[in-house]
Amino acid sequence: MVKPLVAIVGRPNVGKSTIFNRIVGERISIVRDEPGVTRDRIYADAEWLGKEFSLIDTGGITMDEEPLHKEIKLQAEIAIEEADVIIMMTSVQDGITDMDDQVAPILYKSGKPIILAVNKADNPELRTDIYQFYALGLGDPYPISGSHGTGLGDLLDEVIAQFPADEPELYGEDTIKFSLIGRPNVGKSSLVNKILGENRVIVSDIEGTTRDAIDTPFITQDDREFVMIDTAGIRRRGKVYEKTEKYSVMRAMRAIERSDVVLCVIDAEVGIREQDKKVFGYAHEAGKGIIIVVNKWDTVEKDNHTMRDFELKIRDQFRYLSYAPILFVSAKTGQRLVRIPEYVEAVYHNRTQRVQSSVLNDVMMDAVATNPAPASGGKRLKVYYGTQVAVSPPTFVVFVNDPELMHFSYERFLENRFRENFEFVGTPIRIIARARK
Repeated sequence: MVKPLVAIVGRPNVGKSTIFNRIVGERISIVRDEPGVTRDRIYADAEWLGKEFSLIDTGGITMDEEPLHKEIKLQAEIAIEEADVIIMMTSVQDGITDMDDQVAPILYKSGKPIILAVNKADNPELRTDIYQFYALGLGDPYPISGSHGTGLGDLLDEVIAQFPADEPELYGEDTIKFSLIGRPNVGKSSLVNKILGENRVIVSDIEGTTRDAIDTPFITQDDREFVMIDTAGIRRRGKVYEKTEKYSVMRAMRAIERSDVVLCVIDAEVGIREQDKKVFGYAHEAGKGIIIVVNKWDTVEKDNHTMRDFELKIRDQFRYLSYAPILFVSAKTGQRLVRIPEYVEAVYHNRTQRVQSSVLNDVMMDAVATNPAPASGGKRLKVYYGTQVAVSPPTFVVFVNDPELMHFSYERFLENRFRENFEFVGTPIRIIARARK
């Protein structure tokens, strides 16, 4: 099920980033007392009263013609276009400004649920001033304080009350959903077309011509059901692009969320770019099955070591994806494309498999006996037993004497032992240390 999308919009310097950080519980956005400092949308997952949602922090809407203000306006407009619920931020200290008067009609015309938040209401005496904000025509104003966190509970209650009803799953339980992500012009649409054997998606050499994520169900010759989700390329941040191109990151995020397996596509001609790491990191953090697909392999001059050398570069640059299989393909010639459904199905099964507790503990106890955890501060980690608590991705709870003693390196050691003994190729593994009661 796709999480609802909540956008925080408004003019610069009303505290959007501070509220964003309060809601998600981390200092993700840059917070500076300077208008327009948040130049790009920032995304994070959040939760309130058991309701999960995605939150966007925008740069702010302005009507100025300065390049930065143009960029911020575009970002906010796109957030408005895509969001399920919109929080409009204002400031009680400033009152209603001319910019607020211009922003409110834009939001109202969106037809989306709008919740009016009046920030910086730290002083109880200022709370009487919030009634002026009824003049914006957006309903009841909610007084909040980003610096103290007051009023956020009432605000979030109203946010989740406006979430759309859950949409029914479109596909059968056994249908495997996978998406293709990557920078623009790496050949994702061409891969889709070649796999399907028909032109269902626009293919162009102009970067970013695929505007939407397009679902294409298909059945293989052995009657395996798949849904392929094609997404627009994800562009580098901080550069001004055509307005429609700004949808690409958001739509890719939603496609990743809907997918069981994600194909991370690299252009063999161009090679690995820094943005590839950020783009593929979205899928890794979401716990999706991952296959690294190197497209346009037909264009590369080769010798006996070309493929091995390219794979070594991938492993060096994508160390967090050491578990992901690599497939060298060509959308132009069809080289190895027949193997993509096979790889997707294998990774899907690895991501959804369960390990019997007795077998898991045999492996884990053998690993601990072979390599006991080092002492830290005079204390040593003791591992008692473990159990698998979830799939998609496989998640294990390991019961120990003190979770604080579980160092990242030892957690990685246990993960490697699990991978050596069980088939977890293509899927991340999550290990949670918990104190034994």
